[in-house]
Amino acid sequence: MKDSHNQIGPSADRRGKPKRRWWAWARDIGLVLLVLLAVQWWQARDLANAAAPPLAGILADGEPYQLVSGEGPTLVHFWAEWCPICRLEQGSIDRIATDHRVITVATTSGTADEVRAFLQAEGLGFSTLMDEGGDVARTWGVSGVPATFIVDSTGMITSATQGYSTEFGLRLRLWLAD
Repeated sequence: MKDSHNQIGPSADRRGKPKRRWWAWARDIGLVLLVLLAVQWWQARDLANAAAPPLAGILADGEPYQLVSGEGPTLVHFWAEWCPICRLEQGSIDRIATDHRVITVATTSGTADEVRAFLQAEGLGFSTLMDEGGDVARTWGVSGVPATFIVDSTGMITSATQGYSTEFGLRLRLWLAD
């Protein structure tokens, strides 16, 4: 006669599996995050860092602009009208611009009239510096859009990313730079 206390039944199996399953999920999530961070680092490796390069020119509305340090953190966002990923995050950038300093750079997106028409059609209110030939983007090391920089009040770049960024992530970086 077998002792029923020593048998491994379905209930004993189930007690161990959830714990193993959570560890497997945690491991998998950790690996995915590690891969995403590595890709992000690889994409941003050539972006400007340390002191922010000069950022000056004419805005889409015709006004002159120059990035001035000492006024708090600034989000500098490079985008293009033809970029689908830029379109995905343009609402986030516009919302951030309502309560933080934001300057966007429209690189290789056409003339000021075309960029103004695009901004109006999309209902976007952020300030946009014109970079028709991509010279400003090259100065900042931008080889693809979107690219986003956080410049602190001393003029130092505290964060540089290329590719999609969440609104929460950008707000967190601005807060950390303050």
